[in-house]
Amino acid sequence: MSLLLCLSLLSAIAAPAAAQTWTSCNPLNSTDCPSDTALGISNATFNFQQSSAGSTWNTTAGDITYGDNGAEFTIAKRGDAPTIQTKFYIFFGEVEVWLKAAPGQGVVSSVVLESDDLDEVDWEFIGSNTTNAETNYYGKGNTTDAFARAKWHPMATPQENFHNYTTRWTNETLEWYIDGNLTRTLAYADANGGKSFPQTPMNVRLGIWAAGDSANNNYTVQWAGGPIDYSKGPYTMYVQSVRITDYSSGASYKYGDKTGSWESIDIVAGNSTTAKTLAAPPPKTTAQRFAGLSSVAKIAIYSSVGAAAALFVGLFAFYCIKQRRSGRRERAVAEAAYEKDTAELLTYRGEVGGKGYTEIGRMF
Repeated sequence: MSLLLCLSLLSAIAAPAAAQTWTSCNPLNSTDCPSDTALGISNATFNFQQSSAGSTWNTTAGDITYGDNGAEFTIAKRGDAPTIQTKFYIFFGEVEVWLKAAPGQGVVSSVVLESDDLDEVDWEFIGSNTTNAETNYYGKGNTTDAFARAKWHPMATPQENFHNYTTRWTNETLEWYIDGNLTRTLAYADANGGKSFPQTPMNVRLGIWAAGDSANNNYTVQWAGGPIDYSKGPYTMYVQSVRITDYSSGASYKYGDKTGSWESIDIVAGNSTTAKTLAAPPPKTTAQRFAGLSSVAKIAIYSSVGAAAALFVGLFAFYCIKQRRSGRRERAVAEAAYEKDTAELLTYRGEVGGKGYTEIGRMF
């Protein structure tokens, strides 16, 4: 089963295992398709526990979060299908993914290699199948005998632990490995005489989708283990890291004709822009930038900081002295007013007291 076919054509799936049939420009039908940006290097590593997918991946559906377990692809409600895709292509090579599949009936976790003319290589994990992983392949979008091409590989706890899933791809064979152990080999000639053998530049896509959704046909739902129960979610697939090697090198890959054969692919000479992006050092921290300054620059900064600190202390001291003087003046004024009020009060009492005694004497 293809992840991206079902994301694009959710209500029009015709078989329990079908190839991805969407492409922005199919070189089998047009000679005007843009060339594919090449990776062009070996061992490009993406550690999702330390950083996001960054500038070399696109988020093509939903939202991806990042945590201690790496990239998190979550189905929390109907319609969720988070997916990321490389902005670059490889023309034969290796793709290694450290992944923990999502649990849940009707939930499918996927690793897909996809080309513009619909060659495809799949890893898929059914959330309720705790003892197997599935592999499949397609050539030029041909879904004939798709179910027969799918193979199930016994393994332990794909939903509970991280495992290494590796695809090794040449113009002669396709190999799938689980935790370093070869589990399947497909020879070129065994794929319909080579007609269904994936052989054109491919990008890498990671995602999770609800194959058990009621919008899908019964075959798809049953393949996915049964209907999904969204109320029991969320369901999350985790990807710790991805390592990708391109067996070819160059700036890009261009289809030379409409045959879709690997011999027709032109490797455009030059330096890969993706390789340049990956080779660029990460942004420096403040401490790293300071450490790289010259001694003169550091002294200037220290002097500036010291001067600023001295200015601050001086201003603060001036403020305190000013406030203290202001307080003294206010206190003197207050004391003078108090003394004046007291004197006036005593005078008033004296006058009132004397008058009072005189009037009392007259009464007698």
